[in-house]
Amino acid sequence: MEFTINQVAELLEGRVEGNGEEKVYTIKGIEEGTKGSISFLSNPKYEPFIYETDSSAVIVKDDFKPKKEVNTTLIFVDDPYTRFTTLLEQIQKMIRPVKSGVESPSFICDSSQVGENIYRGAFSYIGERCKIGNNVKIYPNSYIGDDCVVGDNTVIYSGVKIYGRCQIGSQCTIHSGAVIGSDGFGFAPQEDGTYKTIPQLGNVIIEDNVDIGANTVLDRATFDSTIVKSGVKLDNLIQIAHNVVVGKNTVIASQAGISGSTKVGENCVIAGQAGIIGHLKIADKTTIAAQSGITKSIKEKGTTMLGSPAIDIRNFRQSFIYFKKLPELAERITKLEKKD
Repeated sequence: MEFTINQVAELLEGRVEGNGEEKVYTIKGIEEGTKGSISFLSNPKYEPFIYETDSSAVIVKDDFKPKKEVNTTLIFVDDPYTRFTTLLEQIQKMIRPVKSGVESPSFICDSSQVGENIYRGAFSYIGERCKIGNNVKIYPNSYIGDDCVVGDNTVIYSGVKIYGRCQIGSQCTIHSGAVIGSDGFGFAPQEDGTYKTIPQLGNVIIEDNVDIGANTVLDRATFDSTIVKSGVKLDNLIQIAHNVVVGKNTVIASQAGISGSTKVGENCVIAGQAGIIGHLKIADKTTIAAQSGITKSIKEKGTTMLGSPAIDIRNFRQSFIYFKKLPELAERITKLEKKD
């Protein structure tokens, strides 16, 4: 990779202030920038670094006004974070060539249909009566069970397991180790203390433009479907239980878990290690802070929850003031009791 700063600016539809002919050949954070690297500034708290960075160029917002002298070339754009993502996408195309063709050995049942420009990696398996769209990439050692559907331009990385009758939309990315459609956790307690397995007869439906991280698991429904709606982004190591519905454009961070039959709204943010019990409804635009435990439905849109069991973040912060003072308060109470 080697570009002039002017070439980068043209790609990003930006405006250059400084030496546009200088070449850049690597990407680094603004704190670690070196000559020949390009960085970006999106979060205001990192602004102090722009005055001392050694990066040859920094992508900034078009209304950015330096408070003192800047020794780097600036590229002004409408949205630094999004434009920087565009740059990363172009570099990815250069360093990660697009796979195509069919490697050997790989297997597909005669009853299945595949679209054009397919990549099937070595030791991949496609079962009976599957429908695979155009430009789909199936990397080595991946498994697609019977009666599955995979939409156009979806990428299934190595070691992904998709159980039978599941549906994957278009423009999705599923990372290594993910399991789609494993049995939901359904066991009926018996009088003798044992458990009888409840057959899980549903499936998983993943709509378009969904990203699923490594080693994330989505269980099939007991009946009907577990549904992940369009635009959802799932981190690594997430558990989505049977009959859960995750609304459009919701993002969920690592190690979060959602129990069975819970309905999560649109544009929610669920932070790392958060847990939600079953059969709840989570309103649109809810934010659930890290390690929070949700035990009741959230009905009001735009609520932020924190704690375990979680409460509204404003109440949590007020309560925490008193919590920190508990040792002092306990000591005062003890002294008062002694006086009595």
